[in-house]
Amino acid sequence: MSNLDTAPHPMLRGGLEDVPGQPVHQVLTSRLAPLGGSTVVRRLLPNLGRRMVGAWCFVDHYGPDDIVDQPGMWVPPHPHTNLQTVSWLHDGEVLHRDSLGSLQTVRARELGLMTAGHGIAHAEQSPARHARLLHGAQLWVALPGAHRDVAPAFEHHSELPTLHSRRGLRATVILGEIDGSASPGTTFSPLLGVDVALDQGADVALPLEPDFEHAVLTMSGSVRVDGHALEPGTMLYLGSGRRELRIEADTDSGLLLLGGQPFDEKIVMWWNFIGRSQRDIEEARAAWMAGDERFGAVHGFDGAPLAAPDLPPGRLRPRGRTR
Repeated sequence: MSNLDTAPHPMLRGGLEDVPGQPVHQVLTSRLAPLGGSTVVRRLLPNLGRRMVGAWCFVDHYGPDDIVDQPGMWVPPHPHTNLQTVSWLHDGEVLHRDSLGSLQTVRARELGLMTAGHGIAHAEQSPARHARLLHGAQLWVALPGAHRDVAPAFEHHSELPTLHSRRGLRATVILGEIDGSASPGTTFSPLLGVDVALDQGADVALPLEPDFEHAVLTMSGSVRVDGHALEPGTMLYLGSGRRELRIEADTDSGLLLLGGQPFDEKIVMWWNFIGRSQRDIEEARAAWMAGDERFGAVHGFDGAPLAAPDLPPGRLRPRGRTR
């Protein structure tokens, strides 16, 4: 998925100085951003109040949208560096194409995981014949320095481990491990992503790694997380130091639990690139605009690739994890 902001600002983020060493409750509200086609997303990370959760550095929530007479998602070919993209759906399907030659339809509660590494390009769109509803989340994971230039790759996992150990709960492990169940998806830093489906009236406690920081994104329904009521499209940042998390569902509900070891490196994120300096961003942009083989070509998409926005004047304005 692409960041279609026409005037993105470079941001330096990461490091440990702004990670609370204890549990907190910080509600992150979204801003609306166009994605492509008829899709508008609620952008929750980066946020003015919080820019990363572990290595999770970008979170969009979209839908549920009725796209029966609409094109749905339509994101032309665009590049990525030094990150992983995670596609996660509750309703509908997305057709993924990339410069490795991958062509894959990702459906509800299947994992589409793309590792950009040194560079990759991809496109995403709703298939010509698609389901009525489109509802999901798109997330990015920053790659640590030791793995930032790994070879690009794409994984599709149609079967993922699930937890049914608590009444009214069905938890699907997207990435990482929880309660003894581990996802087959490749990770490069200690990370957790869990899809949590709850029946009305469910009252559950999920085990957490206390050294991780965590956040919860409400996808649907009405839930209380650690006593805090959350509506769909809202994220609650929870800090670290927790060994469990209580969730109560007033209605049938769905949410994403995200966590990870606090990311101790400084990264620069601009448009669809992650680097360690503004020079990294400038070089990636120049390579994309020149059609350099670093990113390859996406074949089969009916449309031109996205052009990179102009870089802003001046130099990078340093920002921490929260500002």
